[in-house]
Amino acid sequence: MSSSSVSDGILKIATQYSIYSGSIIIGLGFIGNALNLLVFTQLKLFRTNRCAFYITIESIFNFIYQFVYISLTVLISTYGDDATERFFIWCKLRYILGQTCGLTTFYMICFTAVDQFFSTNHHFHVRQMCTLKLGRYLSLMFICFAIIHSIVLGCSYSIHPTLGCVLSNYVWVQYSTYFFYPVLFGFLPIIIASLFSMLAYHNVRHIVRRQLPIVRRKLDKQITAMVLMRVIAYVCLVVPYNAYRIYSINYPTSRSVPMAYAVGRLLQAILMSINNINFIINFYVFIIFSSRFRRQVKFVLIKKCWQQWKYWCCSMNNQIEPDNDIEARNSQIESEENI
Repeated sequence: MSSSSVSDGILKIATQYSIYSGSIIIGLGFIGNALNLLVFTQLKLFRTNRCAFYITIESIFNFIYQFVYISLTVLISTYGDDATERFFIWCKLRYILGQTCGLTTFYMICFTAVDQFFSTNHHFHVRQMCTLKLGRYLSLMFICFAIIHSIVLGCSYSIHPTLGCVLSNYVWVQYSTYFFYPVLFGFLPIIIASLFSMLAYHNVRHIVRRQLPIVRRKLDKQITAMVLMRVIAYVCLVVPYNAYRIYSINYPTSRSVPMAYAVGRLLQAILMSINNINFIINFYVFIIFSSRFRRQVKFVLIKKCWQQWKYWCCSMNNQIEPDNDIEARNSQIESEENI
């Protein structure tokens, strides 16, 4: 068997893997992020919680990334590759959108961990340092930074005749190699998220000693456990792809070497799919490791969404529910939200 036929076979495997893994990730991503948004926006318990606010932003940008990933999957199924080597605009836009969503998602994880550390601190003045208003300002500032940074870096990508869509400027290659992927996109958010999530976990272990309402204590314990598990998943999923990106930027594989190019494409497809799990996994991590979150999801779906749908159907059928029944149902729902 010739090397060209082997490389063609590897490229076909990479293409099929990208299509099937992409379809699964897209499906799970839409379901998970939609349920996340539903739970964290419908429950009053989470509406004034800063960590829930950051998780909501993360879910929104995860949704945006899903549309980018849909485009990649469609292009791969159509052309056999991600088409960044075919369309000049897409070469730049793909990295601009991907990096914007990636930076925002990863640093929202950091914001969540840092905020939970402050929220569970035993010093009152430390707990008062972070407010929801401050969190909104910081989130807006960082999103603006992520967009501007991604536009500037993404515009430096260009299509090379043999290497494809690569960074064409030496300065940006050095920047990506020594700062963006290893620091800004890699170790910095990993260290921040890991450190503060462990500190928050340490704080919450001693939360019983503080004079706090039981609802607040339960919420702090729940959020801290969810954040810690999310950070662990994030670290495990992001490191392999970052290492690959640093290598591929410095040593791009040319199409003139078919076997190396095919192996590189397969490796890229596998590591990218692993990295993309970061954009869908938060809901599933929460529901696996938090029994309280499972009850909250069930409560939102049954008590809120299903009841509202039933009420809407009754209204359509001109069946008006008595006011006292509505008030009783609303009061029951409010009391059950703190489960």
